Amino acid sequence: MSTPSNTSTKGTALITGASTGIGAVYADRLAKRGYDLILVARSQDKLTEVAEQIQFSTGRKVETLQADLTAPADVKRVVQRLATDASITALVNNAGIAAANKLLEADPDYLEQMIYLNVTALTRLAHAAASAFVARGAGLIINIGSVVALAPELLNGTYSGTKAYVQNFSISLKNELADKGVTVQVVLPGATATPLWGKAGVPVHSLPAEWVMTTEDMVDASLAGLDQGEFATIPALPNAADFEAYEKARLALAPNLSRREPAARYGVASQQ
Repeated sequence: MSTPSNTSTKGTALITGASTGIGAVYADRLAKRGYDLILVARSQDKLTEVAEQIQFSTGRKVETLQADLTAPADVKRVVQRLATDASITALVNNAGIAAANKLLEADPDYLEQMIYLNVTALTRLAHAAASAFVARGAGLIINIGSVVALAPELLNGTYSGTKAYVQNFSISLKNELADKGVTVQVVLPGATATPLWGKAGVPVHSLPAEWVMTTEDMVDASLAGLDQGEFATIPALPNAADFEAYEKARLALAPNLSRREPAARYGVASQQ
């Protein structure tokens, strides 16, 4: 096994969906940044392969935790680990599945599974990590969303809805933990070359090549965004000011979203 160039540690990062794609690259990059790892995914064989590669290349401690995060019992096992293992200093909430077909063409059972994994499991894990990190006054939570949170016309509306949840949940979590010593980042990738596309029924090679970012570039850009103090990182967006303008416009609605009287344009006389 290779000897790590830096034997200091930043603690342990627990990464879900870590056997392939984005999760596996996060595992490699965070190990190189000085984290030990707990890798979570369904396939023990793939987890073992990723763990052995990272241990050999970095010398970091890498543990695997086989779990199917569409199964409540397995989610509870990972929650328990997050709640009780004081060595864990970072959570990468990456596990997720997608759908590309329209609602009327979709399998409702699959959509329900997707909602559980993308929303319920993510929430349970973030809650456990946040509670533990707040108690210790430090920690990092990275939630992997998607640009479809901002573009629900693309792909499947249920899938974009789950990612809109991740976006809104992350905003609220950031605000709630702002003075607790816990860093929250939400990452909104565009099309990324991962196995997710094939499972969603849209082979990645069928997409325009200019849309598709490599997994390595996506994760490296996201970690650069973290280093720069970004809360929301959109790896493909050329000008961060565009998203800032979007957020400014959203926040400008706030004072008028809830008022005693109906808006005058409806011509409804107030009953008060």
